[in-house]
Amino acid sequence: MAAVQLGVHMDIFEAIEKRYSARRFEDRQVEPEKLGRLLEAARLAPSAKNLQEWRFVVVQDEETRARLAEAAFQRFVGNAPTILVCCADSDGYVMRCGLPSYPIDVAIAIDHITLAAVALDLGTCWIGKFDPDKIRDILGIPERVHIVELLLVGYATDSPRPKNRLAVEEFVRYEHW
Repeated sequence: MAAVQLGVHMDIFEAIEKRYSARRFEDRQVEPEKLGRLLEAARLAPSAKNLQEWRFVVVQDEETRARLAEAAFQRFVGNAPTILVCCADSDGYVMRCGLPSYPIDVAIAIDHITLAAVALDLGTCWIGKFDPDKIRDILGIPERVHIVELLLVGYATDSPRPKNRLAVEEFVRYEHW
C-alpha cells in the first residue's frame, strides 16, 4: 500500500477559494489516515460552552450508501465513497441570542472538515435534503439525536461550477444597518 501524504500545507484562503460542492467521485475509498485527519479537524472546532455536541456516523458500505441516497432523494449521494452523517446529541442548550447551539456547532465542525478535505485533495458536498426518519432507521440513530446534515467525501472527478457570489458591499454594513 502506498504511503498517504498527510503533511499537505495550504493557505486557508486558497482552501476557501478551492472548496466546491463535488457531486461525482472516484470509485475508491478515502484512506483511513485522511479520514482521521478530517475527523480530527471536526474535533478541534469550537462549540458553544465547549459542549462538543456533534456526532458523526461514517458510512462506507456500498449498500448502506445506496439506502442513504434513496433517503436523500438524490442518486449521486450514494456514489460518494464516504458519507458522514452529521448529528448532534444535544441537551437542548439555547444560546442567549435565542438560537439552539447544536445546528451552528455541527455546521462549524462540518466546515472544518470541508476545508481540511481541500488540503487533502478530497472533495465534499453538504446535503440538507433528506428524510431524517429514514436516515434514523437505516443507521439506528436514537430519537434524541438530531440529524443535521449529510456530508459526502471522496476524490472528486467533477469540476467546480462558477460561483455567483454577492459583492462584499451587498452584504456588509458598518456601524449600523
